[in-house]
Amino acid sequence: MSERMRCAWSCRSQEERDYHDLEWGVPLHDDRKLFEFIILEGAQAGLSWATILKRRESYRAAFDGFVPEIVAAYDGQKILALMENPGIIRNRLKIESAVANARAFLATQEHFGSFDAYMWRFVNGKPIQNAWRDYSQAPPKTKESEAMSKDLKKRGFKFVGPTICYAHMQAVGMVNDHAVDCFRWSELGGATAFLISKSYLLG
Repeated sequence: MSERMRCAWSCRSQEERDYHDLEWGVPLHDDRKLFEFIILEGAQAGLSWATILKRRESYRAAFDGFVPEIVAAYDGQKILALMENPGIIRNRLKIESAVANARAFLATQEHFGSFDAYMWRFVNGKPIQNAWRDYSQAPPKTKESEAMSKDLKKRGFKFVGPTICYAHMQAVGMVNDHAVDCFRWSELGGATAFLISKSYLLG
């Protein structure tokens, strides 16, 4: 049996391959998991995703399973303890932003009923289906990620620039940016959307 085609970026390690095959681009609607990605993507700023992926379990342990109510209550002593944790990125601004983001997350969640309802508004509730020959063609940001970034910042979130927001959209399935020859592109609806679009254009 021949090896299935994957996005080139996922073939550097087993961790990246598993993440690509099982999570990246899958529509996510669980508030706690959405919060996890907000924190991890903020931690990634200036670094590679592989660097964060290797530390993911350490982050889950350090941040109490990413339960936002717990993270929102972190005090100065807890932040100092996190600064001593070798399993995470020991950047004070990023650690403090996780606490600020937890508090902003809870306020946003209360206002909209769920964080899921809030975030998916930026793509009208359904994934954007792209058709790139290669992942390198995907843009670093889009008008949707710029709108998301602007609104998140207004609500008190940190480390949520347009590029980070687009990475979030890709990760949680708000956009399907798998390459067209990747087996996940079709599985996540890319082929179906492409055929419907082609049929529409042909009349």
